[in-house]
Amino acid sequence: MIVFIKIFFISIILSGCSMNSINLKTVDKVNLEDFMGSWYVIAHIPTFIEKSAYNAVESYELNMDGTVATTFTFNKGSLDGPKKTYHPKGFIIEGTNNSEWGMQFLWPIKSQYKITYLDADYKTTVIARDALDYVWIMSRNKNIPDSQLVKIKRDIKEMGYDINLLRIVPHQ
Repeated sequence: MIVFIKIFFISIILSGCSMNSINLKTVDKVNLEDFMGSWYVIAHIPTFIEKSAYNAVESYELNMDGTVATTFTFNKGSLDGPKKTYHPKGFIIEGTNNSEWGMQFLWPIKSQYKITYLDADYKTTVIARDALDYVWIMSRNKNIPDSQLVKIKRDIKEMGYDINLLRIVPHQ
């Protein structure tokens, strides 16, 4: 029951409007087959459940009905802390060339999920929100080059985010 309550409040927070809301530009197009698979969360402005996440990995699998089965796993509190797993469901927004999704932790609330950066070889991505409240830098590898992280941080700052809130996610 406590997990249900936490997920409910997280969903409300993620779906809430913000006075800082803008309309972030997404990438032109996302090939869903190439985007599917596992992504390491390199850095983020975390949601409530992610504030003490270590070894965070977000995995996507395209369902037959066009939705995205998502598995988010992490160790809570330390590299060897208890493993936590969540299974939100992604819904691709029509007319966005697959670059904007609704992520549902609890029915009927769908949180905004905008793919604002995706490199050509689908190795690094940035997921952002118009509310400028949460952001995720993710990679197919546990680390990305410092020069690339500096550039991505600069781009996130230009979107309007406070990059001082970014948390680097430790990975083993």
